[in-house]
Amino acid sequence: MASKKKEIQLQAVILSQTQWDEMLLNKGLTVVDVYQAWCGPCKAVVNLFRKLKNEYGEDNLLHFAVAEADSVVTLLPFKDKCEPAFVFCLNGKMIDVVRGANGPLLTRKVIELIELERKIVAGEVQRSE
Repeated sequence: MASKKKEIQLQAVILSQTQWDEMLLNKGLTVVDVYQAWCGPCKAVVNLFRKLKNEYGEDNLLHFAVAEADSVVTLLPFKDKCEPAFVFCLNGKMIDVVRGANGPLLTRKVIELIELERKIVAGEVQRSE
């Protein structure tokens, strides 16, 4: 009998401002799929995020999450938009946004930021404020 692999949750679910604030405490880079209640998270990028997590997540510096714009006060500027928005959070701050499910751009941005974060953690470069 084959053993069932336990599915590890790829994306944390953020349903409140408190959970958002807790997510900002994550060590490393967190990419948040900000979605609208009427359409749900972007399914087109799940496999891309899984691939990135497998390739770049070995040191636990890369995290993914989904957050409903209506439920998190910080995300109200994204409310009522008809395209997905991906917010990049590093060191407790929102540092960039990609609008639309642009796989190549999301990939480039994740690789660029995770490599920078690794250099910061290793002490090779200073974190800019």
